[in-house]
Amino acid sequence: MYTVRSINKLIKEFSNLPGIGEKSAQRLAFFISRTSREYGSRLIEAIREVMQKVRYCSICGSPAETDPCPICQDKTRDKSIICVVEEPWDVFIFEKTGKFKGLYHILGGAISPTKGMSPQDINIGGLLRRINTHKTKEVILATDPNTDGQATALYIANLLKHRGIRVTRLGMGLPVGGDLEFADEDTLCHALNGRRAM
Repeated sequence: MYTVRSINKLIKEFSNLPGIGEKSAQRLAFFISRTSREYGSRLIEAIREVMQKVRYCSICGSPAETDPCPICQDKTRDKSIICVVEEPWDVFIFEKTGKFKGLYHILGGAISPTKGMSPQDINIGGLLRRINTHKTKEVILATDPNTDGQATALYIANLLKHRGIRVTRLGMGLPVGGDLEFADEDTLCHALNGRRAM
């Protein structure tokens, strides 16, 4: 079978990316093989810059080029409200709405026995430390509305129920079994405004 070693190597690397299957990896590899050298150079430079400059905020876990991140440093944000999300890209989705003015906490996943993820595998300890050292009044549990996200939200709600903190969950508007990353801005705003106590 005729193959091109460098293209096969690129297909293999693309296949390791989340959400990219073999066919998508092939399309991307062949697209790159046909593009101009200028575009290829810009893509390589963008990847190199991310690898060199991006770190994760020691407070909330957000990707940023500074530590603490710009959101944690922003004095205009309401530091008494923490929105707990599963992954870094969830912060970008909330920020696109322009409606949430509190802080974030990224867990780095969800509790999932089937995937081998226990409470110790996600950043719940960091959340508890933040709550203990700051005047937190509300924790919004914005984990995905699927089984793992629900289990994670309930686990955290149980940990916080005797601390005198209002614990809420995003309201109607998000489909059960869905992921935040696929929610549009209007749906997310509606869910944020309709959050309820847990």
